Amino acid sequence: MASRTDTTAAADDPVDSVAAALSSASFVRLLASADGDGLAAAGLLARALRRVDVPFQVRVDALGAGRPSSGDDGLFVGVGSAYVNADATVAPETAPASLRASRIAAEVGGTDAAAPDPVLALAGVVADGAHPASVAGELVAAAEDAGSAVQRPGVSIPVDDAVDGLTHSTLLHAPFSGDHDAAAAAVSSLSRSDNGADSDSAADTETRRSLASRVALAVAGDNDAVPRAADAVERAVRPYTTPDAPVATLGGFADVLTATARERPGTGVALALGHGGRDAALDAWREHGRTVHSALDSASTTRHDGVFVARVDEAAAGTPGRLATLARLARDFRSPEPLVVAVGDGIAATSARESGAADAAATLAAEFPAAAVGWTGGPTRALAGIATGTPVPEMVAAIRRQST
Repeated sequence: MASRTDTTAAADDPVDSVAAALSSASFVRLLASADGDGLAAAGLLARALRRVDVPFQVRVDALGAGRPSSGDDGLFVGVGSAYVNADATVAPETAPASLRASRIAAEVGGTDAAAPDPVLALAGVVADGAHPASVAGELVAAAEDAGSAVQRPGVSIPVDDAVDGLTHSTLLHAPFSGDHDAAAAAVSSLSRSDNGADSDSAADTETRRSLASRVALAVAGDNDAVPRAADAVERAVRPYTTPDAPVATLGGFADVLTATARERPGTGVALALGHGGRDAALDAWREHGRTVHSALDSASTTRHDGVFVARVDEAAAGTPGRLATLARLARDFRSPEPLVVAVGDGIAATSARESGAADAAATLAAEFPAAAVGWTGGPTRALAGIATGTPVPEMVAAIRRQST
């Protein structure tokens, strides 16, 4: 696993130079971070390469183990994270990688370049935690003009069945999350199951609006929720429906991309490349959501000055991607502190509201090293390999020393 400071290519290489390198390469190896933003960005670049007949390979990697060696043929591009020996890097620290990848893809092939898929790019933006209209207004306008994205009331889930969507969504964490029966009870009095309903009648619009209100109230009214949760749930409501995409909404697409990147990378790559696999992707999304919500509900948590620790002992403990999602959900819906550390078996996932995740992960990897494993990530999310059995108080003390 490589830190962002150990790189040989800038994390924000110029658009034109990366596009030129991709266009002229004999073979390209795309190594994407294991999240929806990295996967979407890799999909955008791969589609551009396919259009100009440049052969490529796409891999998704959480811990740096998939990094090509310096002797491998082809152009090595780090996507969503910076890697040692990368020839080019698409991982800006202050913007979604998918937004930068969309701009690069638009220039691959020069004047003959075709516009990249705005919905895939926007799904990556949402997966990164950004609001699409705030950071990618041109892409939103392009998608709306093409009829590929239409905003309406409701909840951002990838399926037509609201119960299925609310049970497994990781855009939010509520008392019904991960529990099908509880989700069904939460929407039982609504007249329709919403969110993918084709009708735009006044009654269905009101049903969608009622569903969104009910979800927001459930999140805010949770006894374990922190005040930040009321704001965090906003990213899960007022969805953009996506009639041409593999799933029902833009937020749902982002959720599925993240889940597949972390559960079944091969399925995620196929989805990002436009090769289908919707059913397999939704199965991975359901498994990811169910497991992560259960693990968060049963995690042992402790609050420290500036750090909230969730010790995970369930099925998520040994899986980096599940720990990463759990850390983000804890940050947004459970933690009164700005930094969350989710601790599993030899792995720690850090999640920060604004910054500090990478610094914390680097500190943990340096002070409690695991053999042949370091850390990877950025300001708001990172992963670190740590020695199994490291005491939580020692971890917290190390992070606090680093931050002072």
